[in-house]
Amino acid sequence: MSSDPWSPALSSSAGRRGLFREVEPFARGRMATEGVHEIYYEECGRADGKPCVILHGGPGGAINPTMRRFFDPDRWRMVLFDQRGCGLSTPNASLEENTTWRLIEDMERLRTRLGIEKWT
Repeated sequence: MSSDPWSPALSSSAGRRGLFREVEPFARGRMATEGVHEIYYEECGRADGKPCVILHGGPGGAINPTMRRFFDPDRWRMVLFDQRGCGLSTPNASLEENTTWRLIEDMERLRTRLGIEKWT
């Protein structure tokens, strides 16, 4: 057996915590930006839970139902959103005004819109 920790023989999900139960969003919405983009978002878990934001990968990724299972829905208020040009946000695949700084602005605007002081 290889001593390489990245070896498939040694890596397994044994000992890892599994995903939490499946949940449906308790809220969905769209948020305009200062430009051409409109951001799709959803909230899952407890409306009065500890807030967290969950980001999808990229480029060109999108949120999906499995991501709703990353945090315990009995404890957390999960906010997921499709970043500019991704998933259900519009316009699809647009790179116009699509920068890291705009992503940060979108997250801050969404946090404020949802009445969240701070989130994980």
